[in-house]
Amino acid sequence: MEHQAEGHGAGQPFDAGEAIFHHILDSQVMELPFVGEVHLPTLHLFGWDLPITRNVVMMWVACAAILLLTALARRRRSLVPSGVHNAFEAAIVFVRDELARKNIGEHGDRFVPYLVSTFVFILICNLLGMIPYASTATGNISVTAALAAMAFLTVQISGIRQYGLVGHFKNLVPHGVPRALLPIMIPVELMGMFAKPFALCIRLFANMIAGHIVILALISLVFILRSAWVGAILSVPFALFISVIELLVIFLQAYIFTMLTSLFIGMSVQAEH
Repeated sequence: MEHQAEGHGAGQPFDAGEAIFHHILDSQVMELPFVGEVHLPTLHLFGWDLPITRNVVMMWVACAAILLLTALARRRRSLVPSGVHNAFEAAIVFVRDELARKNIGEHGDRFVPYLVSTFVFILICNLLGMIPYASTATGNISVTAALAAMAFLTVQISGIRQYGLVGHFKNLVPHGVPRALLPIMIPVELMGMFAKPFALCIRLFANMIAGHIVILALISLVFILRSAWVGAILSVPFALFISVIELLVIFLQAYIFTMLTSLFIGMSVQAEH
Protein backbone atom coordinates (compact mmCIF):
# COMPACT_ATOMS: atom_id res chain seq x y z
CA MET A 1 0.00 0.00 0.00
CA GLU A 2 2.84 2.40 0.85
CA HIS A 3 4.59 1.91 -2.51
CA GLN A 4 1.29 2.23 -4.38
CA ALA A 5 0.43 5.41 -2.50
CA GLU A 6 3.83 6.97 -3.35
CA GLY A 7 3.27 6.24 -7.03
CA HIS A 8 -0.25 7.63 -6.77
CA GLY A 9 1.11 10.84 -5.32
CA ALA A 10 3.58 11.12 -8.22
CA GLY A 11 0.72 11.18 -10.69
CA GLN A 12 0.47 7.46 -11.41
CA PRO A 13 -2.96 5.86 -10.96
CA PHE A 14 -3.41 3.82 -7.80
CA ASP A 15 -3.72 0.12 -8.70
CA ALA A 16 -5.80 -1.46 -5.93
CA GLY A 17 -5.60 -4.88 -7.57
CA GLU A 18 -1.80 -4.85 -7.57
CA ALA A 19 -1.68 -3.72 -3.95
CA ILE A 20 -4.11 -6.44 -2.84
CA PHE A 21 -2.49 -9.26 -4.78
CA HIS A 22 0.96 -8.17 -3.63
CA HIS A 23 -0.22 -8.84 -0.09
CA ILE A 24 -2.12 -12.10 -0.54
CA LEU A 25 0.07 -13.85 -3.13
CA ASP A 26 3.11 -15.85 -2.08
CA SER A 27 6.60 -14.63 -3.00
CA GLN A 28 10.26 -14.99 -2.10
CA VAL A 29 10.39 -11.47 -0.69
CA MET A 30 9.51 -10.71 2.92
CA GLU A 31 9.01 -7.20 4.26
CA LEU A 32 10.26 -6.84 7.84
CA PRO A 33 9.98 -3.81 10.14
CA PHE A 34 13.17 -1.70 10.40
CA VAL A 35 14.83 -4.03 7.87
CA GLY A 36 12.90 -3.64 4.63
CA GLU A 37 12.74 -6.28 1.94
CA VAL A 38 14.46 -9.60 2.60
CA HIS A 39 14.98 -11.87 -0.40
CA LEU A 40 14.59 -15.53 0.54
CA PRO A 41 16.90 -18.17 -0.97
CA THR A 42 16.21 -21.14 -3.22
CA LEU A 43 17.48 -24.53 -2.09
CA HIS A 44 18.95 -26.90 -4.67
CA LEU A 45 18.52 -30.49 -3.51
CA PHE A 46 19.05 -33.57 -5.71
CA GLY A 47 18.40 -31.60 -8.88
CA TRP A 48 15.23 -29.96 -7.55
CA ASP A 49 14.81 -26.23 -7.00
CA LEU A 50 12.98 -25.62 -3.71
CA PRO A 51 12.22 -21.91 -3.28
CA ILE A 52 11.76 -20.63 0.26
CA THR A 53 8.73 -18.35 0.25
CA ARG A 54 6.85 -16.25 2.79
CA ASN A 55 4.29 -18.98 3.38
CA VAL A 56 7.01 -21.58 3.91
CA VAL A 57 8.57 -19.31 6.54
CA MET A 58 5.16 -18.87 8.18
CA MET A 59 4.69 -22.65 8.34
CA TRP A 60 8.12 -22.98 9.92
CA VAL A 61 7.16 -20.32 12.46
CA ALA A 62 3.89 -22.17 13.16
CA CYS A 63 5.76 -25.45 13.70
CA ALA A 64 8.30 -23.73 15.98
CA ALA A 65 5.43 -22.15 17.97
CA ILE A 66 3.76 -25.55 18.37
CA LEU A 67 7.01 -27.12 19.61
CA LEU A 68 7.59 -24.23 22.00
CA LEU A 69 4.06 -24.35 23.39
CA THR A 70 4.29 -28.13 23.77
CA ALA A 71 7.57 -27.80 25.67
CA LEU A 72 6.05 -25.15 27.95
CA ALA A 73 2.97 -27.32 28.54
CA ARG A 74 5.13 -30.32 29.52
CA ARG A 75 7.60 -28.37 31.63
CA ARG A 76 5.50 -28.37 34.80
CA ARG A 77 3.07 -31.09 35.65
CA SER A 78 0.72 -30.48 38.54
CA LEU A 79 -2.56 -31.86 39.73
CA VAL A 80 -4.30 -28.62 38.77
CA PRO A 81 -3.12 -27.48 35.31
CA SER A 82 -2.64 -23.79 34.58
CA GLY A 83 -1.40 -21.50 31.83
CA VAL A 84 -0.24 -23.14 28.61
CA HIS A 85 -0.70 -26.61 30.12
CA ASN A 86 -4.34 -25.83 30.86
CA ALA A 87 -4.93 -24.44 27.33
CA PHE A 88 -3.36 -27.49 25.68
CA GLU A 89 -5.30 -29.89 27.87
CA ALA A 90 -8.55 -28.08 27.09
CA ALA A 91 -7.84 -28.26 23.34
CA ILE A 92 -6.94 -31.97 23.47
CA VAL A 93 -9.97 -32.87 25.59
CA PHE A 94 -12.25 -30.87 23.30
CA VAL A 95 -10.94 -32.57 20.14
CA ARG A 96 -11.09 -36.00 21.80
CA ASP A 97 -14.58 -35.73 23.32
CA GLU A 98 -16.41 -33.48 20.85
CA LEU A 99 -14.81 -34.56 17.56
CA ALA A 100 -12.97 -37.87 17.69
CA ARG A 101 -15.27 -39.89 19.95
CA LYS A 102 -18.52 -38.42 18.65
CA ASN A 103 -17.71 -38.68 14.94
CA ILE A 104 -15.43 -41.73 14.84
CA GLY A 105 -16.76 -43.78 17.75
CA GLU A 106 -14.87 -46.43 19.67
CA HIS A 107 -11.80 -46.05 17.44
CA GLY A 108 -11.69 -42.28 17.89
CA ASP A 109 -8.93 -42.06 20.50
CA ARG A 110 -6.25 -43.35 18.16
CA PHE A 111 -6.89 -40.44 15.78
CA VAL A 112 -6.68 -37.74 18.48
CA PRO A 113 -2.95 -36.94 17.91
CA TYR A 114 -3.54 -36.37 14.19
CA LEU A 115 -6.69 -34.31 14.73
CA VAL A 116 -5.10 -32.17 17.46
CA SER A 117 -2.02 -31.56 15.29
CA THR A 118 -4.24 -30.50 12.38
CA PHE A 119 -6.37 -28.22 14.54
CA VAL A 120 -3.45 -26.47 16.27
CA PHE A 121 -1.40 -26.10 13.07
CA ILE A 122 -4.27 -24.52 11.12
CA LEU A 123 -5.19 -22.29 14.07
CA ILE A 124 -1.65 -20.91 14.49
CA CYS A 125 -1.20 -20.42 10.73
CA ASN A 126 -4.47 -18.49 10.67
CA LEU A 127 -3.48 -16.35 13.65
CA LEU A 128 -0.08 -15.51 12.16
CA GLY A 129 -1.85 -13.99 9.18
CA MET A 130 -3.28 -11.28 11.46
CA ILE A 131 0.19 -10.07 12.48
CA PRO A 132 1.60 -7.12 10.49
CA TYR A 133 4.33 -8.06 7.98
CA ALA A 134 3.33 -11.74 8.22
CA SER A 135 1.28 -13.79 5.77
CA THR A 136 -1.45 -16.40 6.00
CA ALA A 137 -0.09 -19.79 4.96
CA THR A 138 -3.61 -21.23 4.89
CA GLY A 139 -4.50 -18.55 2.34
CA ASN A 140 -2.30 -20.48 -0.12
CA ILE A 141 -4.18 -23.20 -1.98
CA SER A 142 -1.04 -25.36 -2.12
CA VAL A 143 -0.97 -25.48 1.69
CA THR A 144 -4.66 -26.29 2.04
CA ALA A 145 -4.34 -28.89 -0.74
CA ALA A 146 -1.53 -30.59 1.19
CA LEU A 147 -3.64 -30.60 4.37
CA ALA A 148 -6.60 -32.01 2.43
CA ALA A 149 -4.36 -34.68 0.85
CA MET A 150 -3.22 -35.78 4.31
CA ALA A 151 -6.84 -36.00 5.41
CA PHE A 152 -7.70 -38.02 2.28
CA LEU A 153 -4.86 -40.49 2.92
CA THR A 154 -5.87 -40.83 6.57
CA VAL A 155 -9.47 -41.57 5.62
CA GLN A 156 -8.53 -44.18 3.02
CA ILE A 157 -5.86 -45.88 5.14
CA SER A 158 -8.24 -46.02 8.11
CA GLY A 159 -10.94 -47.71 6.04
CA ILE A 160 -8.51 -50.19 4.50
CA ARG A 161 -7.06 -50.98 7.91
CA GLN A 162 -10.55 -51.62 9.30
CA TYR A 163 -12.11 -53.66 6.48
CA GLY A 164 -9.30 -54.54 4.08
CA LEU A 165 -8.79 -53.14 0.58
CA VAL A 166 -11.74 -54.90 -1.05
CA GLY A 167 -14.06 -54.39 1.89
CA HIS A 168 -13.24 -50.69 2.10
CA PHE A 169 -14.16 -50.02 -1.53
CA LYS A 170 -17.29 -52.17 -1.19
CA ASN A 171 -18.40 -49.92 1.66
CA LEU A 172 -18.28 -46.88 -0.60
CA VAL A 173 -21.69 -47.91 -1.92
CA PRO A 174 -24.44 -47.93 0.75
CA HIS A 175 -25.61 -51.40 1.72
CA GLY A 176 -28.96 -52.50 0.35
CA VAL A 177 -28.75 -50.52 -2.88
CA PRO A 178 -30.47 -52.42 -5.76
CA ARG A 179 -28.05 -53.83 -8.30
CA ALA A 180 -29.75 -51.89 -11.07
CA LEU A 181 -28.53 -48.65 -9.46
CA LEU A 182 -24.91 -49.78 -9.06
CA PRO A 183 -23.76 -48.39 -12.47
CA ILE A 184 -24.94 -44.98 -11.27
CA MET A 185 -23.97 -45.20 -7.60
CA ILE A 186 -20.39 -46.44 -8.08
CA PRO A 187 -19.22 -43.45 -10.20
CA VAL A 188 -21.10 -41.05 -7.91
CA GLU A 189 -19.48 -42.48 -4.78
CA LEU A 190 -16.03 -42.48 -6.39
CA MET A 191 -16.44 -38.82 -7.30
CA GLY A 192 -17.66 -38.14 -3.78
CA MET A 193 -14.52 -39.77 -2.36
CA PHE A 194 -12.38 -37.14 -4.11
CA ALA A 195 -14.90 -34.31 -3.69
CA LYS A 196 -14.58 -34.42 0.12
CA PRO A 197 -10.89 -33.45 0.31
CA PHE A 198 -11.42 -30.97 -2.53
CA ALA A 199 -14.13 -29.28 -0.46
CA LEU A 200 -11.80 -29.19 2.56
CA CYS A 201 -9.09 -27.56 0.46
CA ILE A 202 -11.27 -24.89 -1.16
CA ARG A 203 -13.28 -24.04 1.97
CA LEU A 204 -10.24 -23.24 4.12
CA PHE A 205 -8.41 -21.41 1.31
CA ALA A 206 -11.40 -19.30 0.27
CA ASN A 207 -12.45 -18.29 3.77
CA MET A 208 -8.96 -17.27 4.84
CA ILE A 209 -8.16 -15.25 1.73
CA ALA A 210 -11.59 -13.56 1.51
CA GLY A 211 -11.23 -11.66 4.77
CA HIS A 212 -7.84 -10.23 3.77
CA ILE A 213 -9.18 -9.13 0.39
CA VAL A 214 -12.11 -7.30 2.00
CA ILE A 215 -9.85 -5.51 4.52
CA LEU A 216 -7.37 -4.44 1.84
CA ALA A 217 -10.18 -3.32 -0.47
CA LEU A 218 -11.61 -1.10 2.27
CA ILE A 219 -8.20 0.47 2.94
CA SER A 220 -7.67 0.98 -0.79
CA LEU A 221 -10.71 3.27 -0.88
CA VAL A 222 -8.68 5.93 0.93
CA PHE A 223 -6.14 6.07 -1.92
CA ILE A 224 -8.67 5.62 -4.71
CA LEU A 225 -10.92 8.47 -3.52
CA ARG A 226 -8.00 10.58 -2.19
CA SER A 227 -9.90 11.41 0.97
CA ALA A 228 -8.78 11.09 4.58
CA TRP A 229 -12.42 11.43 5.61
CA VAL A 230 -13.22 8.19 3.80
CA GLY A 231 -10.56 6.46 5.88
CA ALA A 232 -11.73 8.00 9.16
CA ILE A 233 -15.44 7.41 8.63
CA LEU A 234 -15.62 4.35 6.37
CA SER A 235 -12.41 2.43 5.67
CA VAL A 236 -10.75 2.16 9.07
CA PRO A 237 -13.90 1.42 11.17
CA PHE A 238 -15.16 -1.17 8.68
CA ALA A 239 -11.70 -2.72 8.28
CA LEU A 240 -11.46 -2.99 12.07
CA PHE A 241 -14.90 -4.61 12.19
CA ILE A 242 -13.93 -7.13 9.50
CA SER A 243 -10.70 -7.87 11.41
CA VAL A 244 -12.75 -8.77 14.50
CA ILE A 245 -14.95 -11.02 12.36
CA GLU A 246 -11.77 -12.52 10.90
CA LEU A 247 -10.67 -13.58 14.40
CA LEU A 248 -13.89 -15.55 14.71
CA VAL A 249 -13.36 -17.09 11.27
CA ILE A 250 -9.81 -18.11 12.26
CA PHE A 251 -11.05 -20.34 15.07
CA LEU A 252 -14.13 -21.46 13.15
CA GLN A 253 -12.20 -22.64 10.09
CA ALA A 254 -9.71 -24.61 12.19
CA TYR A 255 -12.65 -26.28 13.92
CA ILE A 256 -14.58 -26.98 10.70
CA PHE A 257 -11.58 -28.51 8.92
CA THR A 258 -10.84 -30.79 11.90
CA MET A 259 -14.50 -31.65 12.45
CA LEU A 260 -15.08 -32.63 8.81
CA THR A 261 -11.86 -34.67 8.79
CA SER A 262 -13.02 -36.61 11.85
CA LEU A 263 -16.46 -37.05 10.26
CA PHE A 264 -14.97 -38.48 7.05
CA ILE A 265 -12.77 -40.83 9.08
CA GLY A 266 -15.81 -41.96 11.04
CA MET A 267 -17.72 -42.64 7.83
CA SER A 268 -14.80 -44.77 6.64
CA VAL A 269 -14.27 -46.88 9.79
CA GLN A 270 -17.96 -47.25 10.60
CA ALA A 271 -19.21 -47.87 7.06
CA GLU A 272 -21.00 -51.10 7.99
CA HIS A 273 -23.10 -49.22 10.54
